[in-house]
Amino acid sequence: MLDLVITGGSVVDGTGARTRTADVGVLDGRIVEVGRIDSAARQRIAADGALVTPGWVDIHTHYDGQLTWDPTLAPSSWHGVTTAVVGNCAIGFAPVRPGDESFLIELMEGVEDIPGSALAEGIDWRWEHFPEYLDVVESLPLTLDVGTQVPHAAVRAYVLGHRASDRDHEPTDTDIAAMAAIVRAGLEAGALGFSTSRTLLHKDIHGEYMPGTFAVEKELRAMGRAMVGLSHGVLEVVSDYLHEGPEWRWITEFCRETGRPATLVCTSPEAYRDGLLFRLTEDANSEGLQVRPQVAGRPTGVLHGLQSSVHLFRRYPSYQGVGALPLAERVALMSKPEFKARILAEASANQALRDHAVAVLWTVFPLGTVPDYEPTREQSVAGIAVAGHSDPLEVMFDLLVAEGGSELFYQPLGLYDGYRFDYFEQAIASEHFVFGLSDGGAHCGVIADAGMATFVLTHWGRDRTRGERVPVETLVRKLSRDTARTYGLDDRGTIEKGMIADVNIIDFPALRLHRPQAVHDLPAGGRRLVQRVDGYLQVIKSGVPIVVDGADTGARPGRLIRGGR
Repeated sequence: MLDLVITGGSVVDGTGARTRTADVGVLDGRIVEVGRIDSAARQRIAADGALVTPGWVDIHTHYDGQLTWDPTLAPSSWHGVTTAVVGNCAIGFAPVRPGDESFLIELMEGVEDIPGSALAEGIDWRWEHFPEYLDVVESLPLTLDVGTQVPHAAVRAYVLGHRASDRDHEPTDTDIAAMAAIVRAGLEAGALGFSTSRTLLHKDIHGEYMPGTFAVEKELRAMGRAMVGLSHGVLEVVSDYLHEGPEWRWITEFCRETGRPATLVCTSPEAYRDGLLFRLTEDANSEGLQVRPQVAGRPTGVLHGLQSSVHLFRRYPSYQGVGALPLAERVALMSKPEFKARILAEASANQALRDHAVAVLWTVFPLGTVPDYEPTREQSVAGIAVAGHSDPLEVMFDLLVAEGGSELFYQPLGLYDGYRFDYFEQAIASEHFVFGLSDGGAHCGVIADAGMATFVLTHWGRDRTRGERVPVETLVRKLSRDTARTYGLDDRGTIEKGMIADVNIIDFPALRLHRPQAVHDLPAGGRRLVQRVDGYLQVIKSGVPIVVDGADTGARPGRLIRGGR
């Protein structure tokens, strides 16, 4: 007798094959049949008319702390994610010397905008060394499967102490050997890879660049060589320098020497110009190297608003006088004509600053109750103002306080030249680029991208009007099989016999993202922006429903994934 049969669904199996109607049979957490199934089962789920897809494999999250207090890993679990990879961007919480926990908290708070008070209260530090951290994670109740990477910043801090962030201090050969040994021990214990960050965007709460930002090539190469001889391991690099020969050289030589993949987060505007990143990637892969740049489904964007940490008027004296008040009280005061007149006067007091603010408003877009992430120039706040012959700052203020202050405003931070998704079209079409950068669990006050997989499926596969759509079969493959294979997770990502039974049952016509909202559900009352979704009828992990109609079932079938085992 089977444990579960999902009947009559439109199966998009993650291989890229055409959608077909089929049943899916599950036994002991694995898919054992796909086709017409008449066998008896302990549970049957009718999926007639629904898409049946693999669970999403999200390779770029920051649940390193949250997983220790929140087994659901929401909001990712709401959006069909069944496997999450943490330890990205060189940040994590192991290894750590006793007494140095606050350094890693301040680093995570500064770089990833996760409230330090929540991390301090929520994390039960029961480890020092990285293998011990894995053992703790393995002991936790989890809804999703979680894989980890060894984070460079934590390794550097463990070996170098207070010198870890000193850009003028070059570690000795002994120091480098000690760091490489930690990376090797972490990989042998089951870490999926090693991550490093080389972008000036990443700073701690004191404004200090994170450890490893200015690491010399000798150190980086030593960390990569820790994977030599292993059957698993991925190098993740976040870098401002991918357009430069030396950076690209050491990364590709890592791939060549180890036979392992590198996945890249490009923070360099120069690398995007004239298709450079595409050409470099194509050349590397034509040589047989596995170089996988990560791409989101849309530009990373800051959310402005009274529920967010960012909006145009937040630094003006009038707003600072009310900024700490609860939202309803703030909106009531801001809605008074005298308040509006006063803050608009403050915003216009300096003509240069006013001109800059107006220029920015050409790239700030009201989301609305049904978020539109590919808006036109005319849909920007400045565009709305011009169409109405109004002052852009006044329009921004009025929109900010409308609807009880619930509106949020999307500001793409790059790759939105000409108000078009041209770059993303090309990246999605590439067999070498992989979906990532949801940053699930991070950027709590200004970004809500944990539902990126849902956006990819709805926008690119169904709703797009300003360009070509992408076949749903392609999108599902890229959200499941391709991301799983990048990290060597060959046991998931497709609906095929023998695979882990991670399955989404989706009412595709009803699949819909809501406007993000602020909630105070982190430890110590910490705030975060989350985005709800309709349309996931069931999210199934290892054959067990974990989310049904948007609600957590309480089941905890997730586990720690140990690479190489």
